[in-house]
Amino acid sequence: MTEARPEAMDRIGLEDRYAAHNYHPLDVVIERAEGIWVWDVEGKKYLDFLAAYSAVNQGHGHPRIVGALRDQAARLALTSRAFRNDRFGPFCRKLADLLGYDKVLMMNTGAEAVETAIKAARRFGYRKKGVPADKAEILVFDGNFHGRTTTIVGFSDDPDSYGDFGPFAPGFPRVAYGDLAAAKAAVTDHTVAVLVEPIQGEGGVVIPPDDFLPGLRALCDERGMLLICDEIQSGLGRAGALLAHSRCGIRADAVTIGKALSGGLYPVSAFVADDAVMEVFDPGSHGSTYGGNPLACAVADAALDVLVDERLVEHSAELGEHLAKRLRAFDSPLVAEVRVAGLWAGVQLTEAAGGARRFSEALQREGLLCKETHVHTIRLAPPLVITKEELDAALDTFEQVLAKL
Repeated sequence: MTEARPEAMDRIGLEDRYAAHNYHPLDVVIERAEGIWVWDVEGKKYLDFLAAYSAVNQGHGHPRIVGALRDQAARLALTSRAFRNDRFGPFCRKLADLLGYDKVLMMNTGAEAVETAIKAARRFGYRKKGVPADKAEILVFDGNFHGRTTTIVGFSDDPDSYGDFGPFAPGFPRVAYGDLAAAKAAVTDHTVAVLVEPIQGEGGVVIPPDDFLPGLRALCDERGMLLICDEIQSGLGRAGALLAHSRCGIRADAVTIGKALSGGLYPVSAFVADDAVMEVFDPGSHGSTYGGNPLACAVADAALDVLVDERLVEHSAELGEHLAKRLRAFDSPLVAEVRVAGLWAGVQLTEAAGGARRFSEALQREGLLCKETHVHTIRLAPPLVITKEELDAALDTFEQVLAKL
């Protein structure tokens, strides 16, 4: 545990006493934020190098997004989809046009978007591919993280995610991430889709071989399956492209997005696909009380405008090259590997380093907030509005902490 001051200790004590212990946060208690910066309850300033797992790509409290939220909240927040609202249609058109798909199905959280993708893929298999009832399979991969619902954790290989939550739904054969031959061998006549993260974020910013995603695209075309890319963390600029899978020159049949879709101000997610996939849904087959509500649409509309108008995707790509160069120049025996895509990096430490948690705690003490994942990896993901000078200052701190420990 890092040393927390009295006011922070009071808040930490209340959280530990009254909140479920389903997270293991660093002992910093944040009370306000702006841009790339956050301040704790006692006034200490930190650079946010996690960006709420990429939900805050546009920076904390972006004034355009906050303004959209305030204006819309004062007019109309929720109708449910029992009635139409004036924000829904225009936003769906904007998102569909931006990503290059026919239709949008809005939900609230990333896990809901993935559940939507699973339902769409199964119905597609039964209604369009002729798979026998209740036999549909969706190919997934080791190291995946698609959410926390019981269906999704059932095809995780992380015991912390699935332990004691079974029984689980069948129909999700899993093979090694990045292994195209294994994927081909696992496909059967009952396989309706491949569900894949173009880059595994929770896994530690794991980037597959160059031929992996194009190979999956060709395999899906050959076998009449859907290629579904989970872009909830990797999309909307994080990896230096609007959608990370486009970096290798392919187009998925369907995409799930969330997190940065609202700039961190409100839960918004979406399943995006062409008509051939979306037409499997009919009234009553899927829905959400809050999905597509006017407040969500207004916030997400502004978040997309910020992403485009401030060229944050291009900025991520340009600054990502600098991030990769700096990290790979670190001369530390504790670093086993560096993986970088846009403004997103996984710094893999050696086992001799003693785990990444103590580095996250040491960085916190120096005013830099990031988080460990899978024991030995430090994940770096600053808001995309960060400047080169701010990035260099953060990396200087990171390098100094590596040298000290």
